[in-house]
Amino acid sequence: MTNRDFLVVTTTHDDETRARELAAAVVRERLAACAQVYPITSVYWWDGEVRTGSEWRTDFKTRAELADRLAAFIAEHHSYDTPEIIGVPVTTGSTAYLSWVSAETAD
Repeated sequence: MTNRDFLVVTTTHDDETRARELAAAVVRERLAACAQVYPITSVYWWDGEVRTGSEWRTDFKTRAELADRLAAFIAEHHSYDTPEIIGVPVTTGSTAYLSWVSAETAD
């Protein structure tokens, strides 16, 4: 197991309850060991104009080999037409934490 075997996968919602529900569903399915939900402000281009909105960002800690399954689960359960689903590789992390992520995610 190396650091490169892990990802942080991010999505956003316009509703805190939906963000928390998705976080719980993903963890319950063992597609991520944990999820962090926190408020952000997004500025983005949509339907021909710049928009600004409050959103709830969710970061999922998972193994890289679960990325496709996690992305499909997020897309299936998301309310946005085009949800953000971005995976960022972990370049460093404590061995104990990464071992925990590995142990708490699906085989």
